[in-house]
Amino acid sequence: MGPLPMPPTKDANPKDGIGATKLPLSLVPATAIALASLAHLDGALKYGTWNWRKAGVRASIYADAAKRHIDAWFNGEETDPDSGLPHLAHALACLNIIVDAEACGKLTDDRAVRIDIRGFFNKLTSHVSRLKAVHKGRAPRHYTIADSQGEGK
Repeated sequence: MGPLPMPPTKDANPKDGIGATKLPLSLVPATAIALASLAHLDGALKYGTWNWRKAGVRASIYADAAKRHIDAWFNGEETDPDSGLPHLAHALACLNIIVDAEACGKLTDDRAVRIDIRGFFNKLTSHVSRLKAVHKGRAPRHYTIADSQGEGK
């Protein structure tokens, strides 16, 4: 993958040259921002706006919540039964809060003791090609969320 294509700058406008060196915030989809804003509204109405900046948060609480929302969504549950909002909205909000709390110095970093997880994953990855070779020529049916229709999503 090559470098990210960026629109050309205008030689006559000095602001273009300076602006082109700044964070490209326009690359964050407005759809994700809009979705996350609903979950932030839900949280603000329950707990108060920007509460984590004052009270602080534990990383594990928000990482666990984000994972629960992603797992529920990945399992085919589109909306959170408590809020009626999309699970992905809540997952985005959880990650936003972790990032913001860390930036504000209000994140209690209670993650587990570090191991070489990348090395562990890399070691296990060799099994992927090995297993594909073992099962080469087989054509099992692979089921997706589309196969869940009518099962009470």
